[in-house]
Amino acid sequence: MTAKKPAMPSEWVDPDDAPELGPEFFQRADEYDGEKLVRRGRPKSDSPKLALTIRYDAEVVEAFRLTGKGWQTRMNDALRDWLKNRSTV
Repeated sequence: MTAKKPAMPSEWVDPDDAPELGPEFFQRADEYDGEKLVRRGRPKSDSPKLALTIRYDAEVVEAFRLTGKGWQTRMNDALRDWLKNRSTV
C-alpha cells in the first residue's frame, strides 16, 4: 500500500519549443523610464505608518475589537484625536 511508485521518466523539452511571449507577459513586466524603474501599485503615502510593538491593557484592546473590522484604524484615530486635544490645552 505504501510502496514507492517507480519514477516517471521525464521527457526532454527542447528549449526552442518555449512558448511565445504574449501581451499578458509584457503587461506584468518591469517598466523603465531610462535607468529608473517605474513603480507600480499603490503610491507612497504622504504620512506612512510605522510598524512597532506596543502593549495595551487587554480591556482597551477588547473594547476596540468589539467595534468590528477596522478597529485598529479607529484606535489610531482616537489616539490622534487625543493628541490634537492634548496639544491645545
